[in-house]
Amino acid sequence: MSSPQRIASLSSAIAKLRVDYLLITHLPNIRYLCGFRGSAGALLVGGAGPVFFTDGRYLEQAHEEVLGARVLIGKKPPLPAAAEWLARKRGGKLGIEGDHLTVSSEARLRALVPKSWRLQPTSGVVERQRMIKDAGEAELLRQAVNLGSSLFRPMLKTIRPGALETAVAARLEYAARQAGAGGMAFDTIVAAGPRSALPHGRASVTPIPRHGFVVLDFGVILAGYCSDMTRTVAVGRPSANERAWYDGVLEAQLAGIAAVRPGVTAGEVDGASRKVLKRNKLGKYFTHSTGHGVGLEIHESPRLASGETTVLEPGMVLTIEPGVYIPGEGGVRIEDMVLVTKTGCEVLTPTTKELITIAQSE
Repeated sequence: MSSPQRIASLSSAIAKLRVDYLLITHLPNIRYLCGFRGSAGALLVGGAGPVFFTDGRYLEQAHEEVLGARVLIGKKPPLPAAAEWLARKRGGKLGIEGDHLTVSSEARLRALVPKSWRLQPTSGVVERQRMIKDAGEAELLRQAVNLGSSLFRPMLKTIRPGALETAVAARLEYAARQAGAGGMAFDTIVAAGPRSALPHGRASVTPIPRHGFVVLDFGVILAGYCSDMTRTVAVGRPSANERAWYDGVLEAQLAGIAAVRPGVTAGEVDGASRKVLKRNKLGKYFTHSTGHGVGLEIHESPRLASGETTVLEPGMVLTIEPGVYIPGEGGVRIEDMVLVTKTGCEVLTPTTKELITIAQSE
C-alpha cells in the first residue's frame, strides 16, 4: 500500500472522529503514513490535503522521502510551525495523538494555536491501521525475521561457562550489523543461570555458569521493521525439573500458535497458552502476556493478554512467547513471530525449538 493510499485510509477514520485535522507527531506513525525517517517532523492530515512540517536539517531528506504530503521546511521546530500554519486557517477541531503528545507539548500547542481551534485528544487512530500489515510490510518483516534467525546458530559458539552475558550480546549485535541490520530492535537479553528467571534480564557482566538455562531474546531492525525471537538453551545436562519446564513452555507456545486465526480474540490466544501451563502446574510462574504485535515498533497492538478483546484479522503479525520463571532457579521462554492468514497463521521464525545443550567444558 502506497503512502497516498495510507493517508486516504486515515482520512476516512478522521472523518468519523469529526475533527478537521489530525496532527500526527509520533515518528513511527509519520514514517508509516508518508515515509519520513528523520527525527523531527509533524504531519497534518485533513482539510485541503496532508502537510508535512520539518526543519532545515531535513531539507533534502524530506523532499526525497515524503510521499503523499506537501513538504514545508521551517525555521522553527515542527510543532510551532504546524501551529503557525493552523493559525492562518478559520479554526475548528484539531485532533492530537493523546497517547504520544506530552503534557508540556500539548500545553505549548494550546498556547500557540488561536482559540478558534479546539484540541481533541485521540487514541490509537493510526495504530489501528498499522495493525494490519500489507503484503510489502509482511515481506519486510519476513526478511527481518530471517536475518535475526540467521544469527542464532553462530551465537551458540559464544556461549560457554565463564563468558560474560555482555560479550555474547556484543558478538550477536556486531554480527547483526555486519549482516545488514539497521540496528537492534531492543536491548538484547542474555540471561543465564538464576538470571534466566528475569523476564527482561538484559545482558549483564554476569559470567555464564557451568549449569543452567540461558535465555536469548533479541531482534533486529531491517528497512525500519523489527524482528523478535527468543530461544532458551541449556548449559550442561538439564535436570528432570528443568526439562519439564522447557517441555511445558514449548507445549504452551505451540498451543498459542495453534489458536491464532481470524475471528479469535487476543485474549483467547493468551488463554490457550496459559491453560497448558496451568495444566502442567507452571501457571503461577508465567508472569507476562503471551505476545504482542510487531512492525515499525517492537511493541505494537494488539496485546495478547487475558481479557483483551481485539479480534485477530489477516495481516496481523504477532509474537507468541509464553515463559516460566522460577525465582532463584531459572526460567524458560520460547518466542516466534507469526503472520495471521485467512485460515490460520504462518510461523515466520524458522529456528529450531528443540532444546540445545551446551557442553560444560566449552
